[in-house]
Amino acid sequence: MKDRIKMKIPLVEMDGDEMTRIIWKMIKDILLTPYIDLNTEYYDLGLERREATKDQVTTDSAIATKKYGVAVKCATITPNADRVKEYNLTQMWKSPNGTIRAILDGTVFRAPITVNCIKPYVSTWKKPITIARHAYGDVYRDVEYKVEGKGKAELVFTSESGEVTKQTIHEFDGPGVILGMHNVDKSIESFARACFNFALDQKQDIWFATKDTISKKYDHRFKDIFREIFENEYSKKFKAAGIEYFYTLIDDVVARVVKSEGGFIWACKNYDGDVMSDMVATAFGSLAMMTSVLVSPEGYYEFEAAHGTVQRHYYQHLKGQETSTNSMATIFAWSGALRKRGELDGSSDLIDFADKLEAASIKTIESGIMTKDLAVLADIKEKKVVNTENFLREIGKVLDEMMVK
Repeated sequence: MKDRIKMKIPLVEMDGDEMTRIIWKMIKDILLTPYIDLNTEYYDLGLERREATKDQVTTDSAIATKKYGVAVKCATITPNADRVKEYNLTQMWKSPNGTIRAILDGTVFRAPITVNCIKPYVSTWKKPITIARHAYGDVYRDVEYKVEGKGKAELVFTSESGEVTKQTIHEFDGPGVILGMHNVDKSIESFARACFNFALDQKQDIWFATKDTISKKYDHRFKDIFREIFENEYSKKFKAAGIEYFYTLIDDVVARVVKSEGGFIWACKNYDGDVMSDMVATAFGSLAMMTSVLVSPEGYYEFEAAHGTVQRHYYQHLKGQETSTNSMATIFAWSGALRKRGELDGSSDLIDFADKLEAASIKTIESGIMTKDLAVLADIKEKKVVNTENFLREIGKVLDEMMVK
């Protein structure tokens, strides 16, 4: 085998929690460091470290991504009340993904990892569907308030000049809850351009939907900005490329998606994208078979797995029990980051390695060797279910052969 591949510039490495943290190290040890002289700037985004730094480590990792241009992130815990007790937290820290996305802005693109032996649950889907998720604002940057009794809730805006505008939200007769959320034109504009550029790059139609008939200012603003940018900057480019931009209501687009054959980009607001990407991933096979990359307007990239920390498997692991955890999304987060690092740095060796790592992973599954979750879905006669570590080692065997060639 050749000498290990050198990396000119580091990429930002964001470690995570629970079972995915265990898999993270396995991937590095089995599939990466034997072939690459791995050069990363490391940040521990495990919940204990976030607590110890008052979540400053999350902000630091995002700032480092701006410095180096490329990051790869492990799945992390977003704490709820149970997690606060379990980890003895001083507060319920916000989603690390939400914090990072707020700093980097941009758009999250998520697409299924397809293999020949796993057919989509939706029989009409013949081609992958890419979810383009806005990565700023809405419920992920909200302000919430629990109403204890009677009273009036108002939406108040104070302009820079001091002018105050008030609207009544609701006059409460008893307890309830209030949610305040926002977005900004600049971020929506970045979202629109990212979606249109990605559509041109992939030569695919793009669909976008909101609920502007109900949300006549908030959602309608998204619709208007998309329309204006498309007409002024992208209409002619789309026509030349032979692709289309299509807008409809979110409930209508869901019905259309289910009856489609796929092969397009589905642009979604932040929460819609969170939900629909899980739906698309599951319908194509598994949440662990989904790529995810955040692309900022300045050209920063953050690759991650589009699933959680696999808590149930982690507790089994702590008891010494064997797990069969699908590692594909985390592998593809690494391969995506390494490929982008190679593209930015002009390293053909790094790009070639990333391509071979993905090909070896898919070939392993298509040969019948897979984790338990995929074995249930795979349409193949000969299946060999392996545990978490052995799945990675089987991929390593195939990768060895490819690297030698």
